[in-house]
Amino acid sequence: MPTVREAFFEVARGLGLTTVFGNPGSTEEPFLKDFPTDFRYVLALQESPAVAMADAYAQRTGRPALVNLHTAAGMGNAVGNIASAWYNRAPLILTAGQQTREMLLLEPYLTNVHPQLVAQPFVKWAYEPARAEDVPAALVRAYAAAVLPPAGPVFLSIPMDDGDQPCPRIPLTRRVSDRLPADRDTLAELIAALTAAQSPVLVIGGAVDQAGGWDDAVELAERLRCAVWAAPGEGRPGFPETHPLYQGTLPPAIDPLARTLSGHDLIVVIGAPVFRYYPFVPGDYLPAGAQLFHITDDPSEAARAPVGTAVLADPGRSCAVLAAALPPARQPLPTVRPALVPNQPDARITPEWLYHTIQDCRPKDSVIVQESLSTMRQLRQQIPTDRPRSFFSMSSGVLGYGLPAAVGVALAERDEGTHRKVICIVGDGAANYVIQGLWTAAQHNLPILFVIVRNGAYNILKSFADLLDTPDVPGLDLPGLDFVALAQGYGCNAERVTSPDDLYGVIKRGIDYKRPHLVEVQVDATVPPLI
Repeated sequence: MPTVREAFFEVARGLGLTTVFGNPGSTEEPFLKDFPTDFRYVLALQESPAVAMADAYAQRTGRPALVNLHTAAGMGNAVGNIASAWYNRAPLILTAGQQTREMLLLEPYLTNVHPQLVAQPFVKWAYEPARAEDVPAALVRAYAAAVLPPAGPVFLSIPMDDGDQPCPRIPLTRRVSDRLPADRDTLAELIAALTAAQSPVLVIGGAVDQAGGWDDAVELAERLRCAVWAAPGEGRPGFPETHPLYQGTLPPAIDPLARTLSGHDLIVVIGAPVFRYYPFVPGDYLPAGAQLFHITDDPSEAARAPVGTAVLADPGRSCAVLAAALPPARQPLPTVRPALVPNQPDARITPEWLYHTIQDCRPKDSVIVQESLSTMRQLRQQIPTDRPRSFFSMSSGVLGYGLPAAVGVALAERDEGTHRKVICIVGDGAANYVIQGLWTAAQHNLPILFVIVRNGAYNILKSFADLLDTPDVPGLDLPGLDFVALAQGYGCNAERVTSPDDLYGVIKRGIDYKRPHLVEVQVDATVPPLI
């Protein structure tokens, strides 16, 4: 009779979960003993980067990822990036050890007292099996819960003495659909509204790319010949930002967003919330006279939208159905707008010039992973995304995602055989939340270029302080950081650049390097406006 541990790994093998991201502790060691040779354990030096690596790996591959975390406070370390996985819709199966069943009543050292609650509200399902032999079957259910739309993280708590118990029956693996349907009957009201609209506009979110609808969204936009906006607060694009119909990203505030969409009589939001607002700038949710339709595969997202007609359907398939149902517009496509080329600065490197330089010398098929929030607008203007699954960020607003996420994407590029160059652009504030992710990149010899945008401050918070009229907030400056020394300490090559004249050569050298390489770029610290 197999043990629970043997049955667990047999089920994981059948589900394709043979890569495990994690940071183990004492309560996890009994379950990890005799680790199968056909499995791979990707070690992170703390729980938070382990989750971010798995999140990005799952997003890039389109398949769930298994994460092994430490119990109790170790789970607490991970919660920030569990929240990011929730908003990124990343299908993660999070596991953590638990104290032995015989001692649970006593609440000994390292007991997870409330295992079902510790990751709430950022998991779709949390469970500690009532019996040891239920652990493998719980993995089957966890897999199903993670991939069913909307995809997201789930959590299993496994007592440390469960692994050696006998498992009378290995559960059968099963398949569940990870896509909702979309058909003309479901979308009939929207098809009629689009046919009658004088000035429709599309707002496209990352769920379109997640659902494989990138090209279908382009076909729909070209059928309508209408403007296309990116939804605010999305961690990945759903539409090519180089397309002549693309207008940019909507502002994440009520009144500015409505004013941006003024003049349109029909707003169609596909694969994004309606809408992700922050900060609070009051006003009308929609411009006068406008009607809104919302296509989402997330019932809670549909329920919390303050306006519009919600349609529960697959975002990618809906784009294809709508494009097939609508007659082609007669007007020609607009001409492609020329790229905004910033002036080369004389002294300090500006963020615009940094991003222009990266765009100028990066491979066309390279992947961008970013977490430089204060200069996001400039980054998206200078480094537009024109291919699916080629830009990853976090949708949660929780710092500490981008640097380890680049590790997950690079591992996926290697595993998928695509080997695209990964360029991670991260602010100096965000990088220090998870700087130890550099070690994992070095251990796996991943050819990532890490670009640290060094402005010496939490500039995004300074932008908020200006908008909120809160002067003299402490703790927003970050002096005394040396990212070159930090990177070298973790086993990465690194260099620093301060002059605009040297920037191109340094970035190009980093792109061509075949191992992880970090470039600290000291940039102009001027605080940009938030909106």
